[in-house]
Amino acid sequence: MKKFKKCMLSILAILCVAFCGIFFAGCGEPAIISIEKTSTVGYVDTYTITYSNGKTSTFEITNGKNGTNGKDGKDISITEIYNEYVEKYGEISFQDFLKQYLSINSNGNASVINECLQSSLKVYTKFYETTSSGGFFGTQTKSVAIYTGSAIIYKMYEDYTYVITNYHVVYDSNANSDTPNKLAVEIVGYLYGSEGSPSKSGTTTNGYDNYSYGDYAINFDYIGGSIENDIAIIRTKTSNITKINANAKQVKLADKYYVGETAIAIGNPEDEGISVTEGIISVDNEYITLDIDGTSRSYRSIRIDTALYSGNSGGGLFNSNGELIGITNAGDNEDQNVNYAIPLSIATGVADNIIYYYTGSTSSAYKIKLGIEVTSKNSKYTYNKSSGYGSISEDIIVSTVEQNSIAQVIGLQKNDILKSITINGKEYMLSRNFDISDILLTVRQDDKINFTVLRNNTKTTLNTYTILQTNLNKVA
Repeated sequence: MKKFKKCMLSILAILCVAFCGIFFAGCGEPAIISIEKTSTVGYVDTYTITYSNGKTSTFEITNGKNGTNGKDGKDISITEIYNEYVEKYGEISFQDFLKQYLSINSNGNASVINECLQSSLKVYTKFYETTSSGGFFGTQTKSVAIYTGSAIIYKMYEDYTYVITNYHVVYDSNANSDTPNKLAVEIVGYLYGSEGSPSKSGTTTNGYDNYSYGDYAINFDYIGGSIENDIAIIRTKTSNITKINANAKQVKLADKYYVGETAIAIGNPEDEGISVTEGIISVDNEYITLDIDGTSRSYRSIRIDTALYSGNSGGGLFNSNGELIGITNAGDNEDQNVNYAIPLSIATGVADNIIYYYTGSTSSAYKIKLGIEVTSKNSKYTYNKSSGYGSISEDIIVSTVEQNSIAQVIGLQKNDILKSITINGKEYMLSRNFDISDILLTVRQDDKINFTVLRNNTKTTLNTYTILQTNLNKVA
């Protein structure tokens, strides 16, 4: 007996935190046609802005490091373009400039989407289940369940390629004892443009239906996963990928994401093949409750209005630059276009962690326990006019410090305001309380960490601590 199931979790409970974003659109004359780097002389790059009336203006950007052949360069902002425009054409308000003169190509994301398709897969996962017919003399029937979901190519190396999907795509709470740990006994993927699907091909020696997957099928091994983060890592030999399509490539990663940004989902909705939907980020961070294995857990998520359907689970969520910002995993059955994705910092933190600790048998993610509890105060939203984006920040205040903990050795105290954490000399600023948890996923044995805190209105850098193997705890 064959069962096809499409993977997309539904929301049990939602805690919402919403704020506003900005979308730039408009038309008029003269419009900006292009912004291009037109020359480089030494450390100076010249960029030319071309307008629809044929006129042009230029920017010069000096590259290099402070004190070495020049000053730090900076990205061109919309404010700089506005100032150039005012200088050339006269006074106009910034808002009117955006509304009347900044034209945006409505088909601008098409080429980006097509590039992202090179990193997208649909997947099938196979499990063994036992069903009962019911009644006093009911019989039990063994059957095969095949789930379908989505995935993205995360890292491609010369030997192996690592792929991210959702944990709930490779896990079946209804699987029987013939499915070890309730994890898929087969995982098969297809690249975009070379897709196939399972078809029955006889019976296995243990009495289950067998399936063949066709010439384009790529077999994957389960490497590890985290049910607490709904992330799983699978891999195959890179040659298995390139022999199907030599143009397949790993995803590009975004540095950050903002409310109002384009959110492009690529996946396998309803098992109809890889397809694309587009929307925006509605909320940059909120917590939802999901049940994967009979236990309700809270998951930090990005809320999007991008349409998702059963089968989108594990697929990539991309911005308008074609950079990955999350992994789609859940939808709200009651509200239209209220859907969710796992933030990139969690997805990559768990993925890198699992790949790092993989030694040939199933791997887990590891994270240190600092031994503190924190509270958040003075949360506020700040808009940056230059970049056109804003962000929420808050004070992260230590409320308790456990005895004999790493935090106590480092020197953290109650009422300290955490400002940054430094790992092996690299400083990470802390602006939201979940930043700490995300960053700790990147810490490994022998790493050196310390904190900078605000204590009694004085900024203080605390003791450095070297992480021991005994400090690392598995992430379920």
